[in-house]
Amino acid sequence: MQKSVRYGLLGCGMMGQEHLRNIALIEGAEVVAITEPDEKMRQRCTALVPNVRFFDSLEAMLASNLVDALVITTPNYQHADQLLQLFEQTKLPILVEKPVVSDLSQVAKVRQAAANHPAPVWVAMEYRYMPPVAQFRKQILSGDIGPLKMLNIREHRFPFLEKVQDWNRFNEKSGGTLVEKCCHFFDLMRLLTQSEVTRVYASTGQDNNHLDETYDGKTPDIIDNAYVIVDFNSGQRACLDLNMFAEGSRYQEEICAIGPQAKIECFVPGPGRFWPEKTLGPAPIPKVVLSPRHPKGPIEADIPVDETLLEAGDHNGSTYYQHLGFFNAITQGSPVDVSVEDGLKAVVIGLAAQHSAQTSQAVTLRDDGFSF
Repeated sequence: MQKSVRYGLLGCGMMGQEHLRNIALIEGAEVVAITEPDEKMRQRCTALVPNVRFFDSLEAMLASNLVDALVITTPNYQHADQLLQLFEQTKLPILVEKPVVSDLSQVAKVRQAAANHPAPVWVAMEYRYMPPVAQFRKQILSGDIGPLKMLNIREHRFPFLEKVQDWNRFNEKSGGTLVEKCCHFFDLMRLLTQSEVTRVYASTGQDNNHLDETYDGKTPDIIDNAYVIVDFNSGQRACLDLNMFAEGSRYQEEICAIGPQAKIECFVPGPGRFWPEKTLGPAPIPKVVLSPRHPKGPIEADIPVDETLLEAGDHNGSTYYQHLGFFNAITQGSPVDVSVEDGLKAVVIGLAAQHSAQTSQAVTLRDDGFSF
């Protein structure tokens, strides 16, 4: 089996640079090629990978025969077209950043093309790999709460950060907040319930963020808060509580699952670089809390994350574990954890939620979760 992997990155902005730092932590992994049109981003990439070679186009990168695998970290609205192009032009393994698509019309085409690709295709749903989330899931699967009946995911966080050419300020290019940001949470809902979504209802608002900004005379239209209720074909239910002007929180994500035997909670702090250590001391440690019904009393466990992994990105170490899985899929034939179909279904839930909010109606999913 292959022992080393040379990576080529399509796009290398903020998230692309997090991929660079985490790939560098894996023995046998090396980024050798990047396509990135923005000069400032190129300079930042060079500081991280001094010997990397830049290409002006995807075609030129593929023609160089330098790379063994590809990572798509371009803006959301480019993902689907680039994936389709790669499926036509190469047989290389691909890791694509979420969302895998940003529009419902792209779902069927990408799904069909991905099914015929001969190499691993992995969708970057890294929240699965946050150590506290992984422990939370492990305890659910081990039966600590009994059969999962209700799931609540709360993310109270900071507003969207600045991106190159401000593409994340508009639904047209981002897919909308419930796609761009929240496909992570809809993926977690499917993963934790082990069930498929049947109906979605959402209420959303654009109440605070980016309202004083204009780009080419247009004000951003992305929502900054939402409630989303999700029903599953198993009878389980889940709720997303999102607020993006709440960065004063001790924990950014709080996840709660309830079964007949107990409640279990997962607490995940936000990026360490935003924590005011000078005034509040060290950043909070992630934890998982199990609260049995009999005997009563919470059982708390800290789930510390390796400092090297925390410094390599903003996602609680998860990007490293995701890349380790992708690397093993390439070099050892290990299974792909997050398939294109998983990525597509998470996006469809987000699109359905946004449609629900626009129409004030619950939306029923069809085609096994690939449409509505």
